[in-house]
Amino acid sequence: MSEELIHLRIERPEPAVAVLTLDDPDRRNVMSDEMTASWVRAVSDLKRDRDLRAVVVTGAGSAFCAGGDLSWLAAEPDASVDQLRGRMLPFYRAWLTIRELEVPTLAAINGPAVGAGLCIAMACDIRWMAEEARVSAPFVKLGLHPGMASSWLFPDVVGQAAARDLLLTGRAVGSQEALRMGLVSRVVPGEELVAEVVAAAAEIAGSAPIATRLTKQGLASPQPDIEAALRWEAVAQPVTMATTDLLEGIAAAKERRTPRFTGK
Repeated sequence: MSEELIHLRIERPEPAVAVLTLDDPDRRNVMSDEMTASWVRAVSDLKRDRDLRAVVVTGAGSAFCAGGDLSWLAAEPDASVDQLRGRMLPFYRAWLTIRELEVPTLAAINGPAVGAGLCIAMACDIRWMAEEARVSAPFVKLGLHPGMASSWLFPDVVGQAAARDLLLTGRAVGSQEALRMGLVSRVVPGEELVAEVVAAAAEIAGSAPIATRLTKQGLASPQPDIEAALRWEAVAQPVTMATTDLLEGIAAAKERRTPRFTGK
């Protein structure tokens, strides 16, 4: 990293796995200007890392992310709609750069994830949650329309009915309800969460990277019907069939050993 990161840590606990930790625990990892700038630099560096195969996002301390800085939201009471729009769009787009990574992203929701902070997790491919954590999107309770693409992210992750419930009520939900509605894939004890998610990321990193990236791309751009899906797969699958990784995967399966994929 060419510049020091502020309120953000990046670590490499396993080969090909990066962990991004929102690191302002005294303020429950609020999305400050400093953290936002650090996030953009970190994600930009990760996008250029050809050895990277999975990314984990979590929060330091007791919270995942408290969302946007409320003092920032109220700092310009006389600003025009155009001025506010000009500030909010770059802010949200900066955080949503996590979706531009070609490798799978996993959110380890270690504590409260609120508003735009929850949207960070929703923007990841996979979400795991600590047993004691709670999540909410209380935009309407603050007098705000939901932001950070939540009107798209929530229906995409949990479906229209649950998205309406969460966004129109702004209520908080615990880990078991989040699991039932499909917001998260797994719930684990808080003290085990990050280690478990890193282990899952390492397992993903052990899969064939070309196949994994194409699978993520296909899921990120859902096809309008089954025929279109077949046409996409008829292009993507032959790409993987032409790789040496396929031969390695078949050989490893026959020899009952762990494959050693190279991304070629």
